[in-house]
Amino acid sequence: MSNDPPTAVRFSRKRIRYLDEPRFTQTHPEVPADRQARLLERLRHLYGESTARETLPELVRLIRVHQAYKPEELREAEKRFDPGERFTREDLMLITYGDAIEGQEQTGLAALASFLDLVQPRARLFNMLHVLPFFPYTSDRGFSITDFRMVDSNLGTWKDIEALGESYGLMFDGVVNHASSKSAAFREMLSGNPDYRGFALCLRSKDELTPEHRALLRRPRTSDVLTQYDSLEGPVWVWTTFSPDQIDLNYRNPKVLLNVVDTLLFYVRKGADLLRLDAVTYLWDELGTPGASLEQTHQIVKLFRDVLDVAAPQVALVTETNVPHEENTSYFGDGTDEAQMVYNFALPPLTLHAFYRGDATWLSRWAGELSYPSNTTTYLNILDTHDGVGLPGAAGILPDEEIRFLTEQARRQGAFVSYRGTAGGDAPYEINTTWYSALNLENCGESRAFQAQRFLASRSIALALRGVPAIYIHSLAGSRNDVRLALRTKVKRDVNRAKLDLAVLKRNLAAPEAKLRLIVENLGRLLTTRTLHAAFHPNGQQRILSLGPELFASLRISPAGDERILCVTNVANRPCRAEVPVDDLGVESAYWYDLVAGRGWSADGGALHLRFQPYDVLWLTPFGELERAIESGN
Repeated sequence: MSNDPPTAVRFSRKRIRYLDEPRFTQTHPEVPADRQARLLERLRHLYGESTARETLPELVRLIRVHQAYKPEELREAEKRFDPGERFTREDLMLITYGDAIEGQEQTGLAALASFLDLVQPRARLFNMLHVLPFFPYTSDRGFSITDFRMVDSNLGTWKDIEALGESYGLMFDGVVNHASSKSAAFREMLSGNPDYRGFALCLRSKDELTPEHRALLRRPRTSDVLTQYDSLEGPVWVWTTFSPDQIDLNYRNPKVLLNVVDTLLFYVRKGADLLRLDAVTYLWDELGTPGASLEQTHQIVKLFRDVLDVAAPQVALVTETNVPHEENTSYFGDGTDEAQMVYNFALPPLTLHAFYRGDATWLSRWAGELSYPSNTTTYLNILDTHDGVGLPGAAGILPDEEIRFLTEQARRQGAFVSYRGTAGGDAPYEINTTWYSALNLENCGESRAFQAQRFLASRSIALALRGVPAIYIHSLAGSRNDVRLALRTKVKRDVNRAKLDLAVLKRNLAAPEAKLRLIVENLGRLLTTRTLHAAFHPNGQQRILSLGPELFASLRISPAGDERILCVTNVANRPCRAEVPVDDLGVESAYWYDLVAGRGWSADGGALHLRFQPYDVLWLTPFGELERAIESGN
């Protein structure tokens, strides 16, 4: 623990930029033979022996060219890099669209930078930034990309992205599953260009996808998986997992794989510290299979990891797989060979369910079984995203009747529900809502301060859990559902995607009673506290305690074992009490200090007797540990 202002060693250090052009005059290390053998084995799994050996030299060339862009300073920094300290207690992520903020006569990225400059001095909120796809696109709010290497001119330029990278660690979207139907590559394929043959998976007849095939498919949408397009050689039916405008890339063509690898390395050179693999679940399309999380998909993710381990070891892979929890965590691989970070998709629905029921039993039971395959892997602890609250993560954890309750209660709060197609009919897939509206009804007689406290109590759970917390910009702003926008666009998700006016945000930050100021100041206090204490390190220990149905309680212990913090949140709209034997906390201490409220608690008869008001949050640490930390200067 330290009382000094927090510094983000990993992400706020001076960034070492890549060279603008490759420098071939310097000596470049060859890709080691053992690494090449590993890459070859991945390619064998995908393409067989002959094609694998034909493809490997080009894959190695891409890595070597990337190495030629590195200045010597970056090479030296990579030698000192410790993968176990890739993520620390100081890492906090903001998720935002590049045009989420509207400023007068400013591009989207410039307005975003202005907003960050306004917010950050008030409280240390975050040091990592996920700017959702900032490329030219035709639909799906950026996820149907026409050019993967250009910044949308409505947002700004690569200089704007690089400027943000001087202050924040950046997560780029690798939209590696699909491309826009208006993309040049798809148009060239339809035009018969042999260089683009096999860019997408095409069937000559819709009947090639039989009813038996369709019954096996697992998809996040209700639209038809096949879309007809006219090509030079006649009509073709193209595989479109997400929408008719989003053409699935055909990874059975090794040229597609090589192009994606080249693009990901380009993102690294442009400043990506993390690469988010969007919708990676559906990467490999195969008739007669569910088309989700196939072994080939895992092999591709592992190949991406192998490439980065050689070409850019400081860059992490983040998998976005909105699927049941066990399947989701399979993208960690063995803890050393696949993603370093996985979206914690079970957390949002379980947390929302706990607050709706006023009962954290299901949330606590699940959190008590969370596992981490190595000290180089961790979760991205989200509560909401640009899509809302996904439901597949709760499958197999919450009973079906509790998932129905969750969706029905969300509807009563003003949310929409989106569906996916299944063999048995359409099933709920996600709740489309802002997190603030999901928790707080309008015009219900509750005070703004009380609703903000409920909101902050929910966020405290994501902050206290082991992992890296992330907050979507509409949560930070306390936005309510924009139903009018969704009605205008006919897109349910847009209820959570309205643009925010910079001038209004500025006024609200200055107004003492404004909701935005309440959230920024109080959430900022929790976030800043988290960054100061080693117990919140992602590699620290975590033990979930059972203190009563209303309470979610986790004991966090620092990696060195010299600091512990008992984090307790009341998820109910009622007061409650709890008795915690001090022996259960692994330290004999009669005096404890609440880091949130700044007050002391005394143990009586060998136990802490805790009292909670509705939605109270307590982060308790032994007073003796605080004293030793002060004396040691740590």
